[in-house]
Amino acid sequence: MPSKPGDILFQLIKSLEKSEKRHFKLYITRSSGNEDLKVIKLFDALDKMPQYDEKALLKKLKDVTKPQLSNLKSHLYREILAGLRLLKSSESLDLQLNELFDTAHILYKKGLFYQSLRVIDKAKETAKLNQKFFFLPQLLSLEKRIEALNVTNSFVSRMDELAEESNEANTKLNMITRLSNLSLQMYGFFIANGHARNEAEEDKVKKFFRQNLPSGSAQQGGFYERLYYYQSYTWYAFIRQDFLLYYRYVQKWVDLFYEKPTMQRAETGHFIRGYHNLLNAHFDLRNYEKFTIDLHQFEDFSHTKRVQSNENFRVQSFVYIASAKINYFTITGQTAAGLREVPYIEDKLSEYALFLDRHRVMVINYKIAMLYFLSGDYSTSIDYLQKIINDSSDLRTDLQCYARLVHLLAHYELGNLELMDSLTRSVFRYMSKMKNLTVIEQEIFRFFRGSFHYSRNELKPEFAKFLHKVKHLEGNRFETRSFAYLDIISWLESKVEGKSMRTIIEEKFRQSKHSKNVVPVEVDH
Repeated sequence: MPSKPGDILFQLIKSLEKSEKRHFKLYITRSSGNEDLKVIKLFDALDKMPQYDEKALLKKLKDVTKPQLSNLKSHLYREILAGLRLLKSSESLDLQLNELFDTAHILYKKGLFYQSLRVIDKAKETAKLNQKFFFLPQLLSLEKRIEALNVTNSFVSRMDELAEESNEANTKLNMITRLSNLSLQMYGFFIANGHARNEAEEDKVKKFFRQNLPSGSAQQGGFYERLYYYQSYTWYAFIRQDFLLYYRYVQKWVDLFYEKPTMQRAETGHFIRGYHNLLNAHFDLRNYEKFTIDLHQFEDFSHTKRVQSNENFRVQSFVYIASAKINYFTITGQTAAGLREVPYIEDKLSEYALFLDRHRVMVINYKIAMLYFLSGDYSTSIDYLQKIINDSSDLRTDLQCYARLVHLLAHYELGNLELMDSLTRSVFRYMSKMKNLTVIEQEIFRFFRGSFHYSRNELKPEFAKFLHKVKHLEGNRFETRSFAYLDIISWLESKVEGKSMRTIIEEKFRQSKHSKNVVPVEVDH
């Protein structure tokens, strides 16, 4: 994502759709009455640029000096936003409520108090009907100012009503704020640290969660209180690797939007995120049948006008559906179908590069790497893993660790034995430094250190011993993270049984009691 200040206007223009560009041209020419405005020339020049280049821009705008360019860009930025506000006001409830408040405030300033109060009443009714309670304080504040200046026969009773209304709004907003803070903090912990790695980390998370979960939050009936309550528990369970609890609360999260269908439009982003986490829960628990059912429902929603007309929702849906599809092809062993999806995903990642954060791209790259690893294309898997290993950000240290571990396994599969000793020590040091070593990882490193001394014939029984040790750890909750990132059991079974890892996973899927009811996931491209 662009970080230079000069790229901000360029990014905004590149985010515009054809209809938005057309509307802006009409808006700016109508308001100025001059088709040869410098801002239009600047807009056209930036629109045609594949990348932002200020020197090339100044060459195209011969009548604009470098000092003028900065002011011109700021002016164009404001004008584009003003045009978008006009275009999008009918689609956004937040914009409509802000417009009502602005209208009420203008009427108040003109001394037209009764007209202003009528607009405030309409705004309050709309806000309450659509659960937009965070708009109420500013509306109530303006209403109190008007009532204080315009004393009527009902002044005393109205003041009491307004005081009570304000207190109710503040109480409700306080609960919503505290729960949304907790949800955000739990999610932030996961992005920074990943899953809890031991009892000490889990105790720390438990303590923080208990201390910050508001009293009485479980009994709240409002949409936002319930949404943030479910989200808080979703992240809390996911961090602790309690996948059943994770599944239970993310299902409540999605169900809430079907219970309150009007909120699917009002909070589309949260609805999309809920489906993403629900599909992750199905993946973690290998709920094959439910996975495909909910994936098809999510895809149907992603094709609605609400999603397709919004760049942010369209990008979000693409990332989450692509991730879910790779997960599906990975847990069912259908690598050929999964690899056919990769070129389309790569094209979309390039198309949406301006709008994707590093974390999302990192996760997609890891999943693609695992798909290639599973297919037996270890060289390409290494190429994708290197993208993560070479990332300099501090995001997802757990993903950084497992990228290195799978990188180690890929070199082992390629027979690059001359690299194994130094690579094993390097990955071990990194994971130790990041405090990311569970019992399973320690067993992996122990095996590789010893494997150099065995002949090919001696390795098979050693793999069997290793598999026996690892299987005993399946019930340990702090080890489940390792199985989620890397199906080490299937890899070891492939070595013991002399089959490909893909075949082992596909056989497990076929043997699942629900596999016959699974609706196939199609490759669109």
